[in-house]
Amino acid sequence: MTPQDIAAKVGEQIGTSEWIEISQDRINKFADATDDHQFIHVNEEAAKMTPFGGTIAHGFLTLSMIPYLTQKSDVPRPDGIKMAVNYGGNKTRFLNPVKSGKRIRGHWKLLGMEEKRPGQWQHTVEITIEIEGEEKPALICEWMSMFYV
Repeated sequence: MTPQDIAAKVGEQIGTSEWIEISQDRINKFADATDDHQFIHVNEEAAKMTPFGGTIAHGFLTLSMIPYLTQKSDVPRPDGIKMAVNYGGNKTRFLNPVKSGKRIRGHWKLLGMEEKRPGQWQHTVEITIEIEGEEKPALICEWMSMFYV
């Protein structure tokens, strides 16, 4: 698909990822990597006493799953892409905690695809991370990437 073909889809839902489980082991490893060992993430006994009823994933863990979920999705990528880099986020809202053992998946809506320079495209999407079996999503964010073709 050419960048122009992708740009023609602005305003449309453009992809959904596979489901992935957010296990306690993944949460613990993220806590170790970030030194964020708050009990609601890593202490299963103490977390049972909270309104969550158990441990929950860090919001930033859920957010950090976006590159993996993108790889495991049907989101179109430009033909002949040489490189893609994260460019930043405009908005991020953590709406619902992801409990340990739950599965998440992403949904993408294309907000923009703009050629900044020849062969350099700014791709802006709204990403909703759904929690299996729950009405309210884990997060919604507006994210930008830069594609080089």
